[in-house]
Amino acid sequence: MLTRIDHIGIACFDLERTTEFYRATYGFEVFHTEVNEEQGVREAMLRINGTDDGGASYIQLLEPVREDSTVAKWLDKNGEGVHHIAFGTADVDADSEEIRGRGVRVLYDEPRRGSMDSRITFLHPKDCHGVLTELVTAAVPGTPGNSSATTSH
Repeated sequence: MLTRIDHIGIACFDLERTTEFYRATYGFEVFHTEVNEEQGVREAMLRINGTDDGGASYIQLLEPVREDSTVAKWLDKNGEGVHHIAFGTADVDADSEEIRGRGVRVLYDEPRRGSMDSRITFLHPKDCHGVLTELVTAAVPGTPGNSSATTSH
């Protein structure tokens, strides 16, 4: 089932300023950047370490690119800070169905495209003790469209 903490998502107002804080304070460098139009965010993935399952753990910084995005609404209500936690899984489809069968609301009927061509879904925070929870299956390295280094869109 779940194999690791994939990332901690942090909502921010200014991606460059927040990225610089994490670089200057902790030494974390940007591994990947992209704009996810569907989610309405510009993001930076800061790689923390590799893991036994071939994945890695990241800090994901999220800046909204439009006012109607979920992250923009969250920032208006809560200000900057931890937005969600994401767990890595080898099979987001099977694991989300198993979790749904345990009575937890899964927010997407079918997983969607996430950062670095991953496949993702979210679990409702009211069913997860107030924590928005994401499930992530990383893209297979070397597959078409997979980004394994920093790219900007």
